[in-house]
Amino acid sequence: MPKIKTNRSAAKRFKKTGSGKFLYSKAFGSHILAKKSRKRKRSLRKLHVIDQTNMRAIHRLLPYV
Repeated sequence: MPKIKTNRSAAKRFKKTGSGKFLYSKAFGSHILAKKSRKRKRSLRKLHVIDQTNMRAIHRLLPYV
């Protein structure tokens, strides 16, 4: 049985934590920031944990991460 290839685009977007969860950065935080609230921009700077419903799909894209 051949090895499964890692999806390179997913590897650049997600980071695995020590406990096995995946972190990602939210979209819409790079430009057109004047109309966005201070609270929203502050939230966009942080890394967020992927939802449990998407974990199976991410594991398939990143089998060895």
